[in-house]
This record gives sequence, structure tokens and C-alpha cells, in this order.
Amino acid sequence: MANTEATEPLLSRSEDLEAQKFRRQLKKRRFRRARSAPCNDADPQDTNGNIPIPRSDSIFGNIHPSFRKVAIYLVVYIGVGAIVFYLVGNQIKGLKTDGVLDAVYFTIVTMTTVGYGDIVPNSNLTKLLACAFVFTGMALVGLILGKAADYLVEKQEFLLVKALHMHQNVGQREILKEVEVNKTRYKFLLAFFLLLIMIIAGTVFLIMVEKLEFVDAFYCVCSTLTTLGYGDKSFSTEAGRIFAVFWILAGTISLAQVFLYIAELNTESRQKKIVKWVLSKKMTNLDLEAADIDDDGTVGAAEFVVYKLKEMGKISQEDISLLMQEFEELDVDQSGTLSISDLALAQSS
Repeated sequence: MANTEATEPLLSRSEDLEAQKFRRQLKKRRFRRARSAPCNDADPQDTNGNIPIPRSDSIFGNIHPSFRKVAIYLVVYIGVGAIVFYLVGNQIKGLKTDGVLDAVYFTIVTMTTVGYGDIVPNSNLTKLLACAFVFTGMALVGLILGKAADYLVEKQEFLLVKALHMHQNVGQREILKEVEVNKTRYKFLLAFFLLLIMIIAGTVFLIMVEKLEFVDAFYCVCSTLTTLGYGDKSFSTEAGRIFAVFWILAGTISLAQVFLYIAELNTESRQKKIVKWVLSKKMTNLDLEAADIDDDGTVGAAEFVVYKLKEMGKISQEDISLLMQEFEELDVDQSGTLSISDLALAQSS
């Protein structure tokens, strides 16, 4: 009897351990991450529960492949342009300083469509070359706007939001959320800030090096960045043209980025108004009928979400039809749900 009493706690304790082990295994299976989900090791949390931001010692750290591609295109374009216009330098007239520098300078002012007119083609060959380079240059500027410049701005978004909330106790998670919600706004602010730097730097340089009056320097900066390029005021010294090679390219792209983000802000504002109207609109019987995708007389959560997204303009009926077609192709047993066996059968067929 004593032995029975002594063994009962051990048995019950063993059963408890087995039950706890089963519950842990069940919990692991239930909350097992999908293969497409990010790995925990790749996204660790700090001691305060905030998501850490990947460090970037400079904006050129871990350069994106698309940026490298654009940089290569730019170097090749300027290099080829410099060689070509250097070889035909005797067929270009105007105020010259150094043969190689003038060739690079002429390539840049052609590419950005500034066209001061301080050095111009003076033969049929150079005129045809200028026509070819201006079209390819404009295409390259468009590529830079779509890839490199946008990438550089995005790299510094977190720093901008952090600076704006410097005097507030805001964690990294809140900053990330703020960046995502107002992404276009912060891109515009950064592009505008870079444009101001370009304007100030260009004006100061023209005053200090080119010895222009303040109004003339500012006038030259504005006519350059807007690619108006009257040509009555331009870079005439060797140092000035060295500066212009980098400044004109950076400045004209910065201004184009500002106008691009203004257009995006306008589009985003209209989209938010549509979303607000859809969310505030009362559902009617006609809305329920339109939302009932499977025509079963009721609207589930998924059907409701899809209908609202379509009303907001986030997706179109064509998108829904394509997705439903893919779903039906994967749903081999026609059960209305997808399973591992459905995927296996769909892949084997």
C-alpha cells in the first residue's frame, strides 16, 4: 500500500510532463513560420522590443545592384562622350579651357539639356553627334531618376524622421511606421533639402570663383537647374567647369526629383480622399450584392475586404478575375479551399 502511494505522484508527474511536452509540440506546429516569412535571426529585436535599423555607415554602403547598373551607364556615357568630343574638339567653337575638361563639360551640358551656348558644335558631324548624345542623355537622366536618385533618398529616410523627432521619445518601431505611412512626404523633404544645398553651393561658388555678383550668380544657378540655359552667364574658368561637371548633374536631377515627388504627393492625396470616402460610405443592399463574389447570398470577411479594396482603387476587377482563375486552377478537388494535396496535384499535372 505504501509502495502504491509512493508511485502515484511519480506517475502523475510523468503524465504532466508528457502533457506539457505535447502542448509545446502542438504550439510549435500551430505557430510554425512559413518558408516565405523572414527569419528571426535576420530580424532580431533589441532589449526594448524595438526593431533595429540596418546600419549604413554611408549612403554608399551596401550599394543596390540597380544603383551600380545606373552608375556604370553614367560612367560609360560620360566617358564615351568625353572621348568623342575631345577627338572633334577642333570642330567645336566657343570659350575653351582644357581639351579633356571641355569635352566632359560639353557632354554634361548636352546630357542635362542645359545648353549654355558657351561652346557649341561647328560642323555637320559635331551637330549630329550632339543630337545623338542629347537623346541618349535624356534617357539616361530618366533612368537615374527612376533608380539611383530615388535609392539615395530612401537610404536617408530614417535619419530624416529621427531628426524631425529628435526632442521626442520615439522608438525605432514608431519611426519605421512613420516612414512607411508618410514615405512620399519624406522623400519630397529630402529631395527639396538636397536642392537647397545645390542652389546655395552653386551660388556661393559662382560668387567666389567666377566672380559674379549675387544676382547674376543666383540667376545662373536658376537658369542652369531648370535647364533654361540662356548662356549669358555660365562657367568660364577651368575650376568652374570642373565644379560644373558634378554640380549640374546633381542639381538638375535634384530639381526633377522635387517635381516628381510633388506629383506623387498630389496623387497620394487624391487616393487618401478616395479611401476616406469609401470607409465612411454606408453599405447598401446593392453593395452587398456586388461584394458577394461566390453568389451564396452572404458576404464573408474576405469578400468584404476585396470589395472595399476594389472601391478604393487598390485593385481592379481584372486583378480579381486573374487571381480567382489561378485559385481555381490550384483547387484541383474543387473543394473551395487549398491544401497541400491540391498543390501537389496541381504541380504534378
